Amino acid sequence: MASFYLESDIEETARNLGKTARAFSGKTILVSGGHGFLGRYFTALFMHLNEGILEAPCQLIVLDNLITAGETGAVVPETTPYTFIRHDVIEPFSWEGPVDFLIHAAGIASPFYYRKYPIETLEAAVHGARNMLDLAREKNAKFLFFSSSEIYGDPDPRYVPTPESYRGNVSPLGPRACYDESKRLGETFTRIYHEHFGVSGCIVRPFNVYGPGMGERDYRVLPNFANRIIGGHPVNVYGTGRQTRTFCYITDAITGFLKVLVEGTPGEAYNIGNPQPEISMLDLVAHIEGVLGRKVEVNRIDYPDSYPPDEPNRRCPDITKARRHLNFEPSIALDEGLRRFFAWAEGAYSGE
Repeated sequence: MASFYLESDIEETARNLGKTARAFSGKTILVSGGHGFLGRYFTALFMHLNEGILEAPCQLIVLDNLITAGETGAVVPETTPYTFIRHDVIEPFSWEGPVDFLIHAAGIASPFYYRKYPIETLEAAVHGARNMLDLAREKNAKFLFFSSSEIYGDPDPRYVPTPESYRGNVSPLGPRACYDESKRLGETFTRIYHEHFGVSGCIVRPFNVYGPGMGERDYRVLPNFANRIIGGHPVNVYGTGRQTRTFCYITDAITGFLKVLVEGTPGEAYNIGNPQPEISMLDLVAHIEGVLGRKVEVNRIDYPDSYPPDEPNRRCPDITKARRHLNFEPSIALDEGLRRFFAWAEGAYSGE
């Protein structure tokens, strides 16, 4: 059974963090949603940092209700001071010891799953954010809220690449509203807790993060394509296939997220993604063909009932703010990231 990550990716992320990693020495870090795609990377990275990089080991507290990860999604490290608590963040949470950093990554990010669990999706980003902010306030912890590029909705073409100052074009009654609007409200909570209670909270807006560890049944575009290709089936492209995205490899993304947590300006939001290249879904297939060295058959189909339509026509981040504030710069080109992802998926999705 393949690991959910490449050890070389974890090592690379630690190198990318450089001096930023020192902030975690001897500290206690709480991660909600710690058994999700991103949460497991945080666990693996902190395990690695404790193996001789940090002067004093950090302690990790992980919360997850396992609604999408399932029982097999649990990762129990042996070397890191680590505590797992099965907990739904829509309920208040108390902890007797210190908490220095709080990463609120609990949420349902796959459109398939937030179509299936709309109430749970909304509550994790709203009630969950408030409960975690209350804990951050009590413990005087630095707080990181995971928002989404979805909060921009379908942006006016004049605002693509999209800066953090763009206010969004989102329908509160649309098929994606449970996700989009709840993330927007979670951001508002984070800003209010900073302004009124002094919580040192920042917001990240990820743009299409991908990499090893994405579940075979995640139903987002890259695991969906990989699952079909590895199974010997045509890939399904929804709609025209001309909708565009940019893709950020996991090592760059985790580096950016933790830079925001440690070095970001409290109360501010940061786009974390790779602005190049902005490509259509049909162009993505062409890149995959180049990486794999073989032809990939394409079926263009209507949106299935299980997948919410009304998706943005374009999504591309302006990362000027992250560059200026954090010296953040993605380093993994799309084809290299796809090579790593598909090399991992060949083993993970085939059950080897």
